[in-house]
Amino acid sequence: MVGGTVVGVGTDVIEVARIQRALQRPGFMARVYSKSEIQYCLGKSEELSKLSIQRFAARFTAKEAVMKAMGVGLGATKFVEIETASTDSGAPAIVLSGSAKDLAGKLGIGRWLVSLSHSDSVAQAFVAAVES
Repeated sequence: MVGGTVVGVGTDVIEVARIQRALQRPGFMARVYSKSEIQYCLGKSEELSKLSIQRFAARFTAKEAVMKAMGVGLGATKFVEIETASTDSGAPAIVLSGSAKDLAGKLGIGRWLVSLSHSDSVAQAFVAAVES
């Protein structure tokens, strides 16, 4: 669907190595990522690989970019309440739950446009919040 008024934009970039270190901390993965994000990032393996770490990093940047697009800082919502899913075509999509969904509703945000990118060393996301 094309069209609608953009009411906020957010972008974020992170060093993949930072997420690699964070993933070693107990509880980080479950606190930040939804079960479906974890399943997607790990793929068929339960072990962290170079690609899975890049995927986790890109999804982390999407979470921060969504918060920026809503005009709020860290802590306004739980990271796990902001999920990067995949559409049928494989494109990324933002799915909110809990307080993140409530906040987006109060702000009149009805849908999201998102672009993710990563290399060996950095990951980034660009997000646009579109009114209902």
